[in-house]
Amino acid sequence: MITLQGLTHVYPGHRKTPPHAAVRDLSLHVPAGEFCVLTGPNGSGKSTLFRILCGTLTPSAGRVEIAGADLFRQPDAARRALGVVFQSPAVDKQLSVRENLRLHATLYGLGRGTLAARLGEALEWSDLEGRLDQRVDTLSGGLARQVELAKCLLTRPRLLLLDEPTTGLDPASRMRFLKALHTLQRQRDMTVLMTSHIFAEAEAADRVAVMMGGHLLALDSPGALRDRVGREMLVVEAEAPDHLHAALAESLGRVVTRHGDELRLEGLGRGDGLALLEQVLAEHRDAVRSVAIRRPDLEDVFVHITGRDPGDAAGPAAEAAEVPS
Repeated sequence: MITLQGLTHVYPGHRKTPPHAAVRDLSLHVPAGEFCVLTGPNGSGKSTLFRILCGTLTPSAGRVEIAGADLFRQPDAARRALGVVFQSPAVDKQLSVRENLRLHATLYGLGRGTLAARLGEALEWSDLEGRLDQRVDTLSGGLARQVELAKCLLTRPRLLLLDEPTTGLDPASRMRFLKALHTLQRQRDMTVLMTSHIFAEAEAADRVAVMMGGHLLALDSPGALRDRVGREMLVVEAEAPDHLHAALAESLGRVVTRHGDELRLEGLGRGDGLALLEQVLAEHRDAVRSVAIRRPDLEDVFVHITGRDPGDAAGPAAEAAEVPS
């Protein structure tokens, strides 16, 4: 459904700013019917890639195909397959829910009969049915986001693009929105590509693409990505991490990575963590603030792949204490 080949985009520089490559030689294939989440920290190139996929930004180099059509040579054919939910609201808050849906249908050439036939279908998953005549500015953030999604569904898109769609939602509204989105995707066999910098939002995806610095660093299922870190990991918070970092690597005979005050032992098999935890406490109890064994999540995957904390993509790479030879 989406094919990107050698995609690059460079923003031109100004007098005091050099040119900036936001996307760098990126190739990606998203097959029909897949739910794919594109994740990474702010500044990783996700929004630039999204603008390219929507056809609002022409890349510096590379090829983009949507539903088999070249996005820039056959834009009408490509865009007929698309539905888009932008990060910034794209509904008129002064209009009612019904008026927003009617306006969207008119822009897409859907007649009154078609709109009436599709209205129930577009709203059946939502909490909007009794609120059609309410103005959007009277709705909660979660309900207003539902209007955005319902509006897109009127055109029965084969491919749904969503750019940080849960921005501004409280945790409960975010969970309800994502649950509805996954249900709709399965029911309608839609292809979904969603950008998010919240790694937890990618846990239920078919595949996750990890970006940083304009590069595609990894693309796989959430489970396969977590397995790169191991079945378990041991996380130690230290009173004096500089000293304990090297001491742990020497006493345990393993590579220990450091992220702030946190020291990590990754790549552990099931059950390995308990023996290591007991050894850490036996040999370094006074230097340890806390210690835990846990299953890696996608944020841990990002740290493992990049050596950097998600909120500090421009910061220094994490240090690793190597096992002495």
